[in-house]
Amino acid sequence: MTEVQAQRSRADASPTEFGGDSLRRPGILDRIVAGKRGEVERLGAQRRDLARAADDVPPPRPVLEQWRERRKVAVIAEVKRRSPGAGAIDPGLDPLSLSAKYESGGACAISVLTDAAWFGGSLDDLRAVREARAVPVLRKDFVIDEVQVTEARAAGADLVLLIVRILEPALLGDLRAMVHDLGMTALVEVHDEWEVDAALEAGAGLVGVNNRDLTVFETDLAVTERLARYVPGDVMLVSESGIRDRDDVARVAAAGADAVLVGEALVRSGSPAGLVGEMAAVGRVGRR
Repeated sequence: MTEVQAQRSRADASPTEFGGDSLRRPGILDRIVAGKRGEVERLGAQRRDLARAADDVPPPRPVLEQWRERRKVAVIAEVKRRSPGAGAIDPGLDPLSLSAKYESGGACAISVLTDAAWFGGSLDDLRAVREARAVPVLRKDFVIDEVQVTEARAAGADLVLLIVRILEPALLGDLRAMVHDLGMTALVEVHDEWEVDAALEAGAGLVGVNNRDLTVFETDLAVTERLARYVPGDVMLVSESGIRDRDDVARVAAAGADAVLVGEALVRSGSPAGLVGEMAAVGRVGRR
């Protein structure tokens, strides 16, 4: 039995042993998801219109094939105005100007927060960035229903974030498959061993380890170092949150990360293009 299979066996036997109990803790994440349920309910009447709109936008840009061929760490640079953990970062930022700097610095993709209530983002931000930039664009939001996947494609998204912590396994699998069927790539986000197992069972080809615990919003790069060994080498691994500089990128790359997702540090930096360039120069180490 491989180490990954052993970990799966333990996770199947006791999901709460590795943090599944955190799903039941009240907090900011619960409030965010409750708000998303209201948004989904309001979107219900638009399902057919969104499906037609999704057919009319340019096809999704490929991700995994290009990233697998890279010798350097792929940088996903994020357009982010605020967050529950950091508060106001740059409420007045211009997504087009910032994403242009990211692209010129060598970012392989742009992540756009589309949640309005907690992050100050919008789908209009995503549409504008997707139209202006040549690199793939990720819709980063709290997706809990198929209509949000259709909405993402209709807005031009190339990638969609799926957070294991807020999705039942069957729904996670269905949403991952739907993202794939629409030609997009799912970035399946995990924070503990049990969630890695769930992501792999759902067929994820791109797994993101969130170094931030969404229940308490504490960040630790050791989360990537701990979980990377459970992600097979043929699955691309992204380290998310808490990455500030080249040294942090080198640290998670040494653990096996193929890519990093960076937001706050880039937005706050005086030279986002320069910082992206420094991060993108770090070599990949890979995993067995």
